[in-house]
Amino acid sequence: MTELLLLALAGCVGGAMNALAGGGSFVTLPALIAAGVPSVSANTSSSVALYPGGAVSAWVYRDGFARVCGVPLRPTLAATLVGGLVGALLLLWTPSSVFDRVLPWLLLTATATLFFGPRLRTLVQKRFEPSAALILGLQFGLGVYGGYFGGAVGLMMMSAWSLLDEADVKALTPVKALLVTAANTVAIVCFAVAGAVHWVAAAALGAGAVVGGYGGAHLGRRLPAGAIRWATLIATASITAAFFGRAYFKS
Repeated sequence: MTELLLLALAGCVGGAMNALAGGGSFVTLPALIAAGVPSVSANTSSSVALYPGGAVSAWVYRDGFARVCGVPLRPTLAATLVGGLVGALLLLWTPSSVFDRVLPWLLLTATATLFFGPRLRTLVQKRFEPSAALILGLQFGLGVYGGYFGGAVGLMMMSAWSLLDEADVKALTPVKALLVTAANTVAIVCFAVAGAVHWVAAAALGAGAVVGGYGGAHLGRRLPAGAIRWATLIATASITAAFFGRAYFKS
């Protein structure tokens, strides 16, 4: 019972993080592994557990959905769904050791992009026109990442968009919540069909994630964009360091 309560608390924190900016799986995944769930099953179970909280957040933000860098929402959503399916299938076919090694570098890229984004935006916008093809291709790739692992996919989406668009983090949060939920939708269907989910642990995490996702979304609508950005940077830097340690410096 104590273990399930701790998982529910981890789910609450993870759901709130996802609603504010992203990265909630970096609370829930270590919690599942600490509870004795194997890493691949922990990854899929974490995605399932955080899904209800993400869906609740997307519902709260529903009046803020907008175009992504000028591209209409429907094709962007479709690209994300297809990418999520491809990523989920790749995860089920790939040894966990592969994404354990690659993940820290992806997180480092996301963190660096968030930090240097305001400085890089002018340079990037001079070299790249944010065409529909570029945005849809980018979103497909982010969908693949979301289905494959999903950790900090919301942060990576906002990092990429912020380089191509003038909208701030707070303005991008509603559509981020929707698209992350979209990628997770197709992924968790694949995981469930494959029998790769630890349902008891996922249920405990998911219950907490709903509460955290609802509260975090309401909080996110009130916090200033600067506060969200700096809190996100601190969280991603810490998470990145932890996963480098986990991947490369385990005893």
